[in-house]
Amino acid sequence: MPFRVGVVTFPGSLDDRDAARAIRIAGGEPVPLWHADPHLHDVGAIVLPGGFSYGDYLRCGAIARYSPVMESVIGAAHDGMPVLGICNGFQVLCEAHLLPGALIRNDRRRFVCVDQHLMVENNRTAWTSDYREHQKVVIPLKNGEGGYVADQRTLDELEAEGRVVVRYDGNPNGSYRDIAGITNEAGNVVGLMPHPEHAVEALTGPGVGGLGFFRSLIGVDA
Repeated sequence: MPFRVGVVTFPGSLDDRDAARAIRIAGGEPVPLWHADPHLHDVGAIVLPGGFSYGDYLRCGAIARYSPVMESVIGAAHDGMPVLGICNGFQVLCEAHLLPGALIRNDRRRFVCVDQHLMVENNRTAWTSDYREHQKVVIPLKNGEGGYVADQRTLDELEAEGRVVVRYDGNPNGSYRDIAGITNEAGNVVGLMPHPEHAVEALTGPGVGGLGFFRSLIGVDA
């Protein structure tokens, strides 16, 4: 039976269908989760997709964090369930305090849309075990408020504990220490700004560099 992965849809989500497709390509079964429904429908992992949840009012992810489904997601994450937040999903994870720091407006004050070169720094999380340490991949990046920031102490802790998951090769948005994605202490919650779901097929993306995020979780050779 395929591994069931929930994909949350908030008002304003854009990449939920892309995430579901990536899960299917990796061999899993995507399960739609609605923001107003707190039930997780027996999934084994959760993806918070990119987009503009609730129109990005107040701050990106600030309203989504209080949606009924997120109370269940937070509880499941604390219990060890794998959770991946992509772009807006990363912002939601930070607002929910499942990950430290915040995402702010790009330092160039412009929306960035590029095929981004990245280096995998940590391949010991639930979402990155399919990669080699220091493996270089190319994954699309598209954000206007993607600059990762945190205080010096938090940044030092992330570095010392090996919790920087992926790092930019050529910083596109002013993220501190070129950080593109991080994990929690347990390694089950990962947030990243680039979009791995847009790099799972050579026909529609810059190769398949993002497929490892989903294959890591599902454990299926694609």
